[in-house]
This record gives sequence, C-alpha cells and structure tokens, in this order.
Amino acid sequence: MDRNLALEFVRVTEAAAISAAKWVGRGDQRAADHAAVELMRKSFNGLDIDGTVVIGEGERDEAPMLFIGEKVGTGKGMKVDIAVDPLEGTAITAKGGVNSISVLAAAPAGTMLHAPDTYMDKIAVGPKAKGAIDLDASVKENITAVAEKLEKPIDEITVIVLERDRHRKLIEDIRKVGARIRLIGDGDVSGALSPAFEESGIDMLMGIGAAPEGVLGAAGLKTLGGEIQGRLAFRNEEERKRAKDMGFLKDIDMKLTMDDMIKSDQAMFVATGVTTGEVLKGVRFTSKGAVTNSIVMRSSSGTVRIIEAHHDFTKKSAYGDW
Repeated sequence: MDRNLALEFVRVTEAAAISAAKWVGRGDQRAADHAAVELMRKSFNGLDIDGTVVIGEGERDEAPMLFIGEKVGTGKGMKVDIAVDPLEGTAITAKGGVNSISVLAAAPAGTMLHAPDTYMDKIAVGPKAKGAIDLDASVKENITAVAEKLEKPIDEITVIVLERDRHRKLIEDIRKVGARIRLIGDGDVSGALSPAFEESGIDMLMGIGAAPEGVLGAAGLKTLGGEIQGRLAFRNEEERKRAKDMGFLKDIDMKLTMDDMIKSDQAMFVATGVTTGEVLKGVRFTSKGAVTNSIVMRSSSGTVRIIEAHHDFTKKSAYGDW
C-alpha cells in the first residue's frame, strides 16, 4: 500500500473529528455521531482507492452511510478493505469526557476480518509484554505474566477496563490479584492501544467490548508491535447464527490472534482525537479554525507519526465545509 495513502487517510479522520468536536459536551450523542459519519463519508470521495467498508456503521438497512459493503473512494486505485468508526465514544463526546476519537484502518482487500456486530472478549498489551498473555489463562496468570515481562511489581500494573455490569467479576478478580484499574466509560480502541504507549500509564486491556473495535485495535497494535487476542462473545443465538452465516471464520468460537484479525503486514491505522485522552489531544478551536492531533501508522514499516495540523476555516477546504 502506498505510504502516501496514509497521509490521505488522516485528512478523512481529521474532517470527522472536527465535525464531531462541535458537539462536545452538548448532550446530543446522536448529532455528534451523525456529524462525524457525514464528513468522513464525504471525505472518502477524493481518495484514489477502490475501497470496501468491511467494518462500519451497520448493515445497509441500518445505516445510510458507511454501511458494511459500501464502496468508497474514486474506484481508481488499489482494492482495500476499510474499517471505520467515525466517532468512537459518542457518549464521551456528548458528555465532554476524555478519549473519544475518529478512527479508520485499511488493508489490502480480503485481509481484514469482517467482524460481526457482536461483542468480543479481549486482552491486549504493548510490545514489551508481547507473548505474555493468553485469553484462556486466568486473570491472575495473565497479570502475573505481564508484571514479570515488564519487570514491575503487580501493585504497579494498571489494567484498563470498560465500566460495565458484565465486568463486575473481572474487576473483583483484578483487585484480588492486587493490580490497579483504570475504568473507562467507552472507547476500547483507545483502550487497546494505550498499553503500547508508556506515557499512558496503562499496561493491559481486559474485558468484553465490541468486536469491530477489536479489529481496529488489532490494526493499530500490529504496527506498534503489541498484541491482542480475542474471542467473539455472543449475546444470543441470532448473533451466533449470523456470525456463522458470514463464513469468515471456520470456528466462530476460536481464539483470535492479531494475524487472524489482520492477515496482512500492509495495514494502516489512522486516528484523530476528538476529546483529549492518553494518546491524542482533542480538537482545539481557534479564532481562524481548529488544531487537530492525529496518529498515523503503517505496519509494513512500523512507522508511527503524530501529526498536529492547523486548519484555517477562512480558506476553502477540499472536503467542503467542516
């Protein structure tokens, strides 16, 4: 995949992030999400790719834009799978909280897992703890192994967990082991990436979140040298049947590795902060426009770029009105 394409993708997440940021703290998560989706979809129009959305806003009858199977780009370039979350953290944005982002991942066509819209049990670490985790091991075994790999005492290990009722036992087990916990209300793509950045203070992600976000997290961690494992967690038989009918997994109950989720070393991951979090700063509006903070990563080279962009609203944008 052309390395210049990564810099084109960042324009897409920047547009979505700026549009969503106008709704920060205004209590309307639906409006924030719609704004991000609309600008992200519009921004794809100028990209010379033959893209297919494999992870998006839902099925065609559920989502008017960026639905699964939708074609994006001019159709002139390389065939690529596209995974998007125009606004990860809609509730966070509406409340003015931390860690909401606009994110997309891309890989050569046919190499990205078409994750069904269900839950996924996940565990993720950064590069220094790679090889220490096992989704089938106990909470105590995983935390102990990560602590040993990081050469830290267990009481200095911090695990990031979504604050959900389903995680009561997980939280209790982590506390029994003696590790620290960072509870988040939303945003487990950011949560999965956090262990790969020492400055985040996060050592592990554990718990059940959305399956599509698991694939997005895998795309980022593949570049960063971290590790994520997952297993689909079905809420009912209808979800199980739908996953089986999709036919992308031989065994829908299998433990998924990073390579199962992203089968290529040519993946790209791009995200722009909407509200400030552990990794990215949020959108800041100025007298003339806005300042954005984005991360751009390519797994083929392992290059990670942090881009601060200053957008001048007084000049005409290639992507139309922000």
